[in-house]
Amino acid sequence: MSHSSTFNPAFWVRNKHVQTIWGAFLKKMPKLPNVEKLRIEMEDGDFIDLELFNKTATEKVLLLHGLEGSSESHYIAGLTRSLLDKGFGVFVMHFRGCSGESNRLLTSYHSGISQDLDLVLKYLNKQHLEVDYCCGFSLGGNVLLKWLGEAQEQSTLKAAVAVSVPMLLGECAKSINQGFSKIYQKHLLDSLKQKTASKYPEIESVIKLSRDKLNQINNFEEFDDKVTAPLNGFESGEDYYAKCSSRQFLNKIRTPTLIIHAKDDPFMNEKVIPDRAELSSDVELELHESGGHVGFVNLASWRGAEYYLETRIPEYFDSIGLKNKAP
Repeated sequence: MSHSSTFNPAFWVRNKHVQTIWGAFLKKMPKLPNVEKLRIEMEDGDFIDLELFNKTATEKVLLLHGLEGSSESHYIAGLTRSLLDKGFGVFVMHFRGCSGESNRLLTSYHSGISQDLDLVLKYLNKQHLEVDYCCGFSLGGNVLLKWLGEAQEQSTLKAAVAVSVPMLLGECAKSINQGFSKIYQKHLLDSLKQKTASKYPEIESVIKLSRDKLNQINNFEEFDDKVTAPLNGFESGEDYYAKCSSRQFLNKIRTPTLIIHAKDDPFMNEKVIPDRAELSSDVELELHESGGHVGFVNLASWRGAEYYLETRIPEYFDSIGLKNKAP
């Protein structure tokens, strides 16, 4: 790899579950400056909430969280601090219903909701708050890669980074329903089911499920088939996975894009990893043996962890900026 920061975790944090859980439980949340909140009212009657840090910066980065994440997710907060320290402006986009307030419509956000990202980017451009770079984690990374493949040459971004992306959604739904990974599945599903339950009784006519039946769902394949698909206009869970998995869009991407992925990601299996032939010439796949799901914890000593992504991602955007400035 041709960059100065390296990811080589100490042996005691190499386990994929330690990598995945570390940030959520052991990371000290950074202090962030005052934030400006922005609500975008959408034509369909819904809204999207953004948080803006240092919006007058010359170069700005838009961050996209993962499933049931927010600006308070450890990976978003940590990267926000790191980017601000390097002089970037940082905007965090909350997917519908993820900013602490339920969205107004019966629809939900999902792994393929690239039209919302498109709307946000266009809105910010109109407000003269042009975003230069975008970084998406997990579900947010899938949305970003799909959008880049759809936009092709029309992409307004200088570069993008996608981390721990479920590039084949069906494979990920199978993998997270096995062994210890079921703990992650339960945690995420409980949160999604709670959001769905808050929309009863209206939502029942769309998903055709009583509250009891909703509560009995215990895996993503069933939830996506019975809830995500009907709410968002897909014929079935399989139809949703087929249309929204980002791997099929990688060869259409025309924006410099870095994908950071760990082979031991417990949310998925190695089948999701694309072959080189599937990547356009603008896409670089940085594959690590370990790192877990949005982990990449570099333990420098017993006392302190370093977070590889917080060095690598600003460094990548910096390198693109320097290339663009070169005479």
